[in-house]
Amino acid sequence: MAMKQSGRKVYKTMQGKTVDMDLLRKRNELTPAVGNARVNARGDELGPGGKIIRKKEDIVKEYYQSENAAVDQTPNRSKKAEEPVQERITKTTTKKTKEPVVEEEWVEDEDGNFVQKGE
Repeated sequence: MAMKQSGRKVYKTMQGKTVDMDLLRKRNELTPAVGNARVNARGDELGPGGKIIRKKEDIVKEYYQSENAAVDQTPNRSKKAEEPVQERITKTTTKKTKEPVVEEEWVEDEDGNFVQKGE
């Protein structure tokens, strides 16, 4: 019994026609992409007139070489460790409603204006 090829994308349309997606990709590989990216379907960088300036393989190779050198692998230990979030919450919330406790620094006077506490 023959095995079915995996990876081959052949679809049937509603009208019964077959469409081979792999063949379509191969045929249009060098066609410029739609938009302002200036690349073709493969990912090659295109110049004036649709000429290939840099191939996709060169672009990917350059990217990985530059990224490995640019990443700093040393951990940043200059920040002080803060107290755990749960401890901060229990210190600043009430027991019944779990809403933050607001210290009143402003009070309302007789005229309805808010003034600082102690004035």
